[in-house]
Amino acid sequence: MNTLTAAAPSISEEDFLKFREFFYRKTGIYFEESKRYFVDKRLVERLVASGVATFREYFVNLRFDTRGDELQQLVNLMTVNETYFFREEYQFKCMVNALLPELAQRKGRREPIRIWSIPSSSGEEPYSICIYLLEHWPGIHQFDVEIISSDIDTGILDQARQGIYSARSVQNLPATLLQKYFRKTRTGDWQISDDLRQAVEFTQCNLSDTLSTRAYNRFDLIFCRNLLIYFDDASRRAAADVFYNALNPGGFICLGHSESMSRISSVFRIRKFDDAIVYQKAFQGGAA
Repeated sequence: MNTLTAAAPSISEEDFLKFREFFYRKTGIYFEESKRYFVDKRLVERLVASGVATFREYFVNLRFDTRGDELQQLVNLMTVNETYFFREEYQFKCMVNALLPELAQRKGRREPIRIWSIPSSSGEEPYSICIYLLEHWPGIHQFDVEIISSDIDTGILDQARQGIYSARSVQNLPATLLQKYFRKTRTGDWQISDDLRQAVEFTQCNLSDTLSTRAYNRFDLIFCRNLLIYFDDASRRAAADVFYNALNPGGFICLGHSESMSRISSVFRIRKFDDAIVYQKAFQGGAA
């Protein structure tokens, strides 16, 4: 006997454009036409999960969801979390060889050095920072270091706090560090040590939400790598302002290898070190 199944909801061009504008206003993330299939697929997933038959009905519910639960579900689906340990390691070398020694010279021994890693993704970057500090920076025994790592995706933050990784995520780690800082799980994955998990504070942050970013300040070093490529020019400039306000005078920010702060904002000074090019906030009075 034949059975009839309901057709999957469809997303029209008009639907896509409406959603793209809405999502951009909420997150600063702009989807090019080339991402249409990716966006449509995930929207249909949420329509089906929400039990609605049309995008129009879903979109009305989304806009009037005062708690923001459905938007968060979408954010978790739409954001890409592709990373691994020691990614773009040359910047970590720059951190321990040049940035931290310079910052330490300006710090009192009782002042913490504060580092912000955004986006956290599943935690590989902030935990890589921890390992690099412990292995390569003698000052770690003289200064307190606070590491805060943020992401817009609540689901990926939960994964980061658990600190469980596949063999692919840890493939760039030397075996000695893998044995020193991880334990093998029953499923064959690797879980980072409790000490390192407790060393990082994971928080949710939406760079397009001023209420969300207001609490982020007094940082000495920011890692924001391969995030701004998903923003348009206006959103990049707004993010640059957030980072500028979050940094102490003389603080540094590291971007991804394909990103350039010089093309986004003029408020940072370019600093060229042996290992990497980074950007610095001017000291009070304009000197750097």
